[in-house]
Amino acid sequence: MGDIIAVHSFRGGTGKSNLAANMATIAAMQGYRVGIVDTDVQSPGVHVLFGFDGTMLDKALNDYLWGKAPIEDTAYPIHETVADQPGRAFLKPLRMWLIPSSIRTGEIARVLREGYDVGLLNEGFHTLLDKLRLDYLLIDTHPGLNEETLLSIAVSNAVVIILRPDQQDFQGTAVTVDVARKLDVPRMHMVVNKALARYDFGKIKAEVESTYDVPVAGVLPLSEDVAANASSNIFCALYPDHPWSDMLRQITDRVLHPA
Repeated sequence: MGDIIAVHSFRGGTGKSNLAANMATIAAMQGYRVGIVDTDVQSPGVHVLFGFDGTMLDKALNDYLWGKAPIEDTAYPIHETVADQPGRAFLKPLRMWLIPSSIRTGEIARVLREGYDVGLLNEGFHTLLDKLRLDYLLIDTHPGLNEETLLSIAVSNAVVIILRPDQQDFQGTAVTVDVARKLDVPRMHMVVNKALARYDFGKIKAEVESTYDVPVAGVLPLSEDVAANASSNIFCALYPDHPWSDMLRQITDRVLHPA
């Protein structure tokens, strides 16, 4: 059985979905079978990075949560589905599956109005690991702390907490770390994203590790090149020699293969 890795942030805007998609792609490029689940059912978005739009998503995680389909039927083989799009040939040799949340307005409204049985998520995650024979299942969580996020963290083998060098992020992240500890997550890592180039990255890493007593897998700069990509594709695959891509590969290696 493979590992479940939750990628989480206390607040929105940290670049969490972008990092999750790039980390999943890096793992697949290393030869692993990888799935990525968008559990942010209130504001889904990770599908965009892989070239999916609303017309391509016939089934979604919502269909599983409401008993309309087995969860494996909501898994899209990225290497088969979108690899023929311009600029996505790198996906062809990979073994990756995306389990998106619905972007239909009515279904998002239903989630907000009725909710769903979050207990199904745990069962679904393990079904995906088994049916797709995954080495890693990455969960792109909803920001903040709610019932589905807590469950995603609780069933994970590791959690990656993304934060910016921002006082609001620092305070909220303290709550997240405390909750993850109480849930006995086996491994916890932190990633500082969008750090200004003039900052001392070594100092940031040391301060964050001292504050939370959690290892920092890496500090990523605020990159105009990444911003210009605008979540339109997987940056580390398009620009493998970019310093940002190199750092994210190091981060991914530390998360997947802890010392």
